[in-house]
Amino acid sequence: MTAKPAAKRSIVFFLVPDFTLIAFSTAIEPLRVANRMLGFEAYQWRLASSDGKPVRASCGVEVAVQTSLDDERRMMGGQDRPSMVVVCSGINVERYANKSAFAWLREEYNRGVALGGLCTGAHILAAAGLLSNKRCAIHWENLPGFSEAFPKANVFADLFEIDQNIHTCAGGTASLDMMIKLIGDDFDEVLVNRVCEQVLTDRVRSPTDRQRLPLRARLGVQNAKVLSIIELMEQNLSEPLSLLDIADGVDLSRRQIERLFQQEMGRSPARYYLEIRLDRARHLLIQSSLPVVEVAVACGFVSASHFSKCYREFYARSPQQERADRKQQFAA
Repeated sequence: MTAKPAAKRSIVFFLVPDFTLIAFSTAIEPLRVANRMLGFEAYQWRLASSDGKPVRASCGVEVAVQTSLDDERRMMGGQDRPSMVVVCSGINVERYANKSAFAWLREEYNRGVALGGLCTGAHILAAAGLLSNKRCAIHWENLPGFSEAFPKANVFADLFEIDQNIHTCAGGTASLDMMIKLIGDDFDEVLVNRVCEQVLTDRVRSPTDRQRLPLRARLGVQNAKVLSIIELMEQNLSEPLSLLDIADGVDLSRRQIERLFQQEMGRSPARYYLEIRLDRARHLLIQSSLPVVEVAVACGFVSASHFSKCYREFYARSPQQERADRKQQFAA
């Protein structure tokens, strides 16, 4: 039987410009539904921003908030102090450098307040110095840049991670899974099932469920050998395997691999391998401040000049232009 907790859980959702609306809404709605199913307010929340003004989500929708950082600092020592602060962010998180917000998050954590991060929220928690030697999750698209920027954080391509008092998730509907896990920890499976019925989801995914579609669905490829080869490639981007090494790993000849890739992928295995390495390089150029030569090395290129040549041929612009365009976009 669902029992009332000893104390209500009070949550502050801290909204960062360009936050992802789906991650935010799928985090807050399970709490509302849980209160409705329980018949009392086990969960309370308020929204905050750095200056107390509305915050625009990445989709263009503006969300009003109740408090600012200054307000939250004043409430730290009183009865309105939250039990949890959840950072809601999304695209362009790499340019977020609000030192006041970082300091506030550290203060809250040091006072025993739980912290959370939705979508790319882990990036902000790491920038605040709170994820060293901590397990965390971030959206798969931001994982390469995050790993390079914060090597001390133990980041995983999981739906969500809970490491002691820090909760992070990959965003999207993974916020729902993480919050339902929280509700289950506070109450029981009976309430979890009732919440799931209300939001029309038939199961709660585990933290380690994959973020991305399986390769078979993502690429539209059915051949198991080709899928195994692509998995090997994706696992070895900084030090690319030779085609002979790949052939040994999947028990095929080099000629068989060449033929399979032409049939299934419409290009040679070498070309496909190059494309996924360049895709990783593009993410690093956009998401990190690594010098171009270090990006080249991280993606398995023997020199910056070779990397630049390949990048220009594939994307019709140089790595330097890619980064300059990104900076110009930020300035706008």
